[in-house]
Amino acid sequence: MQKSYLLTISILLSTFLILLMHQGCNNTNKAKSDNSTEGFTFKEKLSDYGFFKGNLKNLEPVKGVTRYDLSTPLFTDYAIKDRFIVLPHAKQINYRASGSLEFPDSSIIIKNFAYTNEAHQKIMIETRLLVKDPKNKKWIVMNYLWNKEQTDAIRHITGAKVPITLLDENGNKHVTNYMVPNTNDCKRCHTNNGTLTPIGPKARNLNFIPKDQMNNQLTKWTLEGILVGLPEISKVAQLPVWTDSKHYSLEKRARAYLDINCAHCHTKGGDAFNTGLFLDYEENNPNHLGIKKAPVSAGGGAGGLDFDIIPGNPTQSILLHRMNSVEPGTAMPELARTIIHKEGVALIREWIQQLPQ
Repeated sequence: MQKSYLLTISILLSTFLILLMHQGCNNTNKAKSDNSTEGFTFKEKLSDYGFFKGNLKNLEPVKGVTRYDLSTPLFTDYAIKDRFIVLPHAKQINYRASGSLEFPDSSIIIKNFAYTNEAHQKIMIETRLLVKDPKNKKWIVMNYLWNKEQTDAIRHITGAKVPITLLDENGNKHVTNYMVPNTNDCKRCHTNNGTLTPIGPKARNLNFIPKDQMNNQLTKWTLEGILVGLPEISKVAQLPVWTDSKHYSLEKRARAYLDINCAHCHTKGGDAFNTGLFLDYEENNPNHLGIKKAPVSAGGGAGGLDFDIIPGNPTQSILLHRMNSVEPGTAMPELARTIIHKEGVALIREWIQQLPQ
């Protein structure tokens, strides 16, 4: 009888301990999946994230990875860019009328850079990840450099110089050393008032119908439950497509080009704030736009010229002079390009030429 009693107590105690261990495991698993309390850790290879299915080079997104495009993109040596957004489960983007959209913690923005070679093949160069760290609520960045086999991209912090021969949209050949930025270079362009922030995914940059699609991008995201808070689409600001002369004026296209290529630094709180040259699309002050404005800190980069923009005289305007150069200390933007964007230069030259004197 006593042995039976002790056996029963032993079984009950063992069962109780098992239940406690099981509860502890459940709590542990829950804590690990709750990324609001743990910092994000970058993986070693792009393939480790599972963003894409099949051949990684095809960049075919899995469910939960959303492809997006911009109405007017930043120029980077005629690079082909593929952009994606990854949201944490059951989370949504909040609409903002100005600045970047409000992304939830643990969001990941993916930007892939490639080029077309002389054989008309798409060659991958680098992939950049911008992650909103759930631990400190701040954006962090990492670069991944594609291997020669074009099978994967490996985490790369220090930057790189990649010799390439590419074809632009018109089939013209360019030979250059593509500069993969280091993580500090990325921070220079993406930092405003000391805070790292996305540049491209603003409502005005996304408010258009991408090529080969039927619906407005923001409207589509709302219908898919990705975006919340979107007002009537006609009330959302829109950045013009700089190449679309049929629907947008020269003034609007030029200002859109300067906004996406220059304004992330040339804005209040940006890396070039001290220049007094502000190139945001909404900027209306002629002096801030550089019109008849003497440079503050251009130094030798000004090329001996006296004003940022002289209406009607593009050849004497510092802005165009710096866009039309690849010389270190002169070329603007300072980062992201090693080739002169001839089409962009032509647009800004035409705009300055027609400015009222």
